[in-house]
Amino acid sequence: MSIFENIGNLFLDILRSIGKISYFIFLTFKYLFLPKFYLHSNVKYLIKILISSIPIISLTAIFSGMVLALQSYTGFSRFSAETAIPKIVVLTLTRELGPVLAGLMVAGRVGASIAAEIATMRVTEQIDALKTLNTNFYNYLVTPKIIALVIIMPILVTFGDFIGVYGGYLISTLRLGFNETIYISNTINFISFEDYFSGIVKSIIFGFIIAIMSCYHGLYTGKGSFGVGSATTNAVVSSSVMILIFNYLLTEAFF
Repeated sequence: MSIFENIGNLFLDILRSIGKISYFIFLTFKYLFLPKFYLHSNVKYLIKILISSIPIISLTAIFSGMVLALQSYTGFSRFSAETAIPKIVVLTLTRELGPVLAGLMVAGRVGASIAAEIATMRVTEQIDALKTLNTNFYNYLVTPKIIALVIIMPILVTFGDFIGVYGGYLISTLRLGFNETIYISNTINFISFEDYFSGIVKSIIFGFIIAIMSCYHGLYTGKGSFGVGSATTNAVVSSSVMILIFNYLLTEAFF
């Protein structure tokens, strides 16, 4: 019977978590569209995310582009199809690798920071102090982070796409002997607005996922330093898993 009890308890815990997250998202949308708008908090956090995320996005994108070009050459050279490499690099980066890698990096860099910040405020009773001051913590803490990430993610993904394509261009021209003009021409002629648009849609949804999961785990943290650490870990893991799941669903929708 203990096995069935454990399965039942696990099932109830999953339903309880789904209910809490659903209610949290409902309240977030409620105050997102009926806000007391804290302009300073929104602008400040938006700039902070942008500045802190650009270095890691740049490094991730340029080396991903380089590796993608090398691995594509390894495969396509066996079929004498090296001319397809620029097309593969730009298509893969704009539709898949760009938004997914940017989402995972931002989840680890920004999502962890959001969860740790809010969890620390919860543990030290700063959120209770906001309630005492008649300040809605959803407007003050949650909505600025959602707005910032939804706006910033398309910018970061666009920047990462350019850097990644440039990384593939460097390796292809300097290491693999491609003609610079032909490589650039093939890249520009092959990319379409639909490819870029699908990546941007993904980035917006990924930004929303990161903000929601990070704020949720931060607000519902346990007690003490262990609770803060668990909230940070859970925020990054759940955001990363949700990004991969929704990446498939969105790819299927744009297929």
